Amino acid sequence: MQTSSRLLGVGAELAAFLLAATCAGCDEPGTLLCPRCRCDLTPRPRSSVTPGGLPVHAALEFDGVAARCIRRLKGEGETYLARPLAEALATVLSPLATPMTWIVPVPTARRAFRRRGYRVPELLIRRAHAQPQRMLSLVAAAVDQRGLGAREREENVRGTMRARGRGEGAEVVIVDDVVTTGATLDEAARALEAAGYRTVAAVVLAATPHRSGF
Repeated sequence: MQTSSRLLGVGAELAAFLLAATCAGCDEPGTLLCPRCRCDLTPRPRSSVTPGGLPVHAALEFDGVAARCIRRLKGEGETYLARPLAEALATVLSPLATPMTWIVPVPTARRAFRRRGYRVPELLIRRAHAQPQRMLSLVAAAVDQRGLGAREREENVRGTMRARGRGEGAEVVIVDDVVTTGATLDEAARALEAAGYRTVAAVVLAATPHRSGF
């Protein structure tokens, strides 16, 4: 009897939570992610190349519903969105995630980790059923990239990363949540290759339209 009462209580709390919730993509009440917005997260893979020559594969365009969901995952702690977003990421990550390839997330700044309590690229990789290898670390701080042009972004991140260990030719795929100009991905590739790793490609959840060559 007590178990039934507890289950009823949990069910009532869950119902109240859902009634107070709004869709992450369109603010429709009573749902966390409505069917229409979930459909908008259907992958539309696109490929391009960074200024440094690194192939980049993006699952989505950073616009509309996808952009809203990513912002809420990164800025509002809504980690339940990692699962549907990772389903999109998996479409471009899985073909490259061979047993001999290391999946390397772009490192998260300490301040961002303290604020969120999780590292977005690593969370997405795990939800995409892959194993992240934390092989990159930040050795210098970069300013907020928002509002910076391509040249400014390149200068801002130059020399900010270092790879752990010695790669001895091991193949890696770099993963990040969003690509804009490709400067961060190029810096990650530079650090990995300086340590002897071979960067096969980069994979991102979403590409910013018009600024990333997609």
